[in-house]
Amino acid sequence: MSDDLGEPRKGILNLLDGFIEQVQSTRKVLLGVSASAMILAPLAIALSVYLMLHPAFYAVLEIENEFGLILSVLLAAVIIISLIWLVTGIRQYYSMSAWKRRYSEYLKEKEDMDRKIASQFGLDKD
Repeated sequence: MSDDLGEPRKGILNLLDGFIEQVQSTRKVLLGVSASAMILAPLAIALSVYLMLHPAFYAVLEIENEFGLILSVLLAAVIIISLIWLVTGIRQYYSMSAWKRRYSEYLKEKEDMDRKIASQFGLDKD
């Protein structure tokens, strides 16, 4: 009867390990996204601020009333969205760093537990 319980438990543990490996793979993608946010968002903010502070921008505002207003709104939107993107990227980076630390601890504990169980039941792989 214990053999009947061992197989489902082993299947669940393998399923859980597969899920954790998939999350680890997704973590790498999210780390790339957060890195791009930390690089591209400041670039977009700097470019928008440069355009808004450039003397020619004021000339466009004076000459093209409606276009200048729309351009001002769009540049402000770029700055706001880029700030949100930057903050989100930084938070995501810290979250993924914490995940990596916890995942490393999990792997170490799992290996220790596997060795302990193997030695307890004489399943050492020598």
